[in-house]
Amino acid sequence: MTTETTSPAVPAGYMMDAKGVMMPEQMVKPVRKLEDQAVRKILSFAQELSQQIARFKGHCFDDVGAFMALAAEQYGATYGGVKGGVTLNTFDGTMQVQVKNCDRLSFGPELHFAKSLIDECLNRWSEGARLELKAIVDNAFRVDKEGQVNRDQILGLRNIEIDDDGWRRAKEALSDAIRVEGSKLHMYFRVRRSPTERFQNITIDLASAEAPSAPQGSDGAA
Repeated sequence: MTTETTSPAVPAGYMMDAKGVMMPEQMVKPVRKLEDQAVRKILSFAQELSQQIARFKGHCFDDVGAFMALAAEQYGATYGGVKGGVTLNTFDGTMQVQVKNCDRLSFGPELHFAKSLIDECLNRWSEGARLELKAIVDNAFRVDKEGQVNRDQILGLRNIEIDDDGWRRAKEALSDAIRVEGSKLHMYFRVRRSPTERFQNITIDLASAEAPSAPQGSDGAA
């Protein structure tokens, strides 16, 4: 998301505080000046890097799209864009680029009913034989500091097979609780020294790559 401000120009010899008050530099404590300079220096590099990553992201998807379009021509097919994802490999099998279409999920009110049904199951079953499952369930439904439950563990509960009507109804409620709010393309880069070894990820967070603009009135200089 691009952010813009309309901060007024700061006259030479002055610094503007967070309330918009212009103060003569000699009235600002030296440590606050150093802090201001340090943050501006770091942010100038961060903004430049963010812009580079955003451009890199665009080039990567363009290159994958161009290859897929050329490959489609070889078969007389029409390329309509990467929807379900695609994995590309070098001929020697040591480098890999993968595009995945990942759904953004949330949970509806059925999640509360699922938790209630699971709690009923745990209460009916003997505790001694189900302690590990109880720990998994408690961890899955534990709300984090952002008010979110553990999505992956919630989804994982649907893969636990137990011959019990209550558990089956709980899993049905879990499935009904899932809401697909949209999807987003993610790109992953992997390398390995030889085809017999496991791939190692090259970590670049393209999913959230943006190029926010610098606030007006700040020169970003070190």
